[in-house]
Amino acid sequence: MENYKKEFIEFMVDSQVLKFGEFILKSGRKSPFFMNAGAYVTGAQLKKLGEYYATAIHEGFGDDFDVLFGPAYKGIPLSVATAIAYSELYGKEVRYCSNRKEVKDHGDVGILLGSKLQDGDRVVMIEDVTTSGKSIEETFPILTAQAKVEVKGLIVSLNRMEKGLGGQVSALAEIKEKYGIEARSIVTMAEVVEHLYNRPYRGKIYIDDALKTALDEYYAVYGA
Repeated sequence: MENYKKEFIEFMVDSQVLKFGEFILKSGRKSPFFMNAGAYVTGAQLKKLGEYYATAIHEGFGDDFDVLFGPAYKGIPLSVATAIAYSELYGKEVRYCSNRKEVKDHGDVGILLGSKLQDGDRVVMIEDVTTSGKSIEETFPILTAQAKVEVKGLIVSLNRMEKGLGGQVSALAEIKEKYGIEARSIVTMAEVVEHLYNRPYRGKIYIDDALKTALDEYYAVYGA
């Protein structure tokens, strides 16, 4: 596993973004882990987060894109932080764009924040995590309705490796099948388990045998 992935897993734990226990997800699933990107709240955290995203995008998609599109609301700071990091790390200026939940009819009118989309723009979508793929199903039509853009792919921070809305393959695989775009992540849940299982971090075991059993049981039902 690449060093930046190991560092990112530890960064999620340190930021209390990735937690283990019992959680009821928006999908109704009872999960032994939960990820909340809303817990990234400081300047230092957002700076590092943008750098991890930029590294994963550069590795997965290269520099062949113009716009980072972050669906409202959590995608807004992600797209901004990553655009800044991309400029600093790779010397490439990319624009950020996000959607509004409601269309604005005065001033900066329309449904978009940040850069307007133009015909021919190459876009990478950026999200925190995709459990079922529902958010992409909602925002993809909004994105493609604004201009004749080419969506290069989707990047999320954590691939939960769960069945999507169709209940057969993973949410990221469903997105690729449905929209024809590559869906990648900074890390997968399998990599999280590999790095933390029975391995102390800052003097604590985050994934012990009991939690590993709970994870195995969860993925026996929902895993893809």
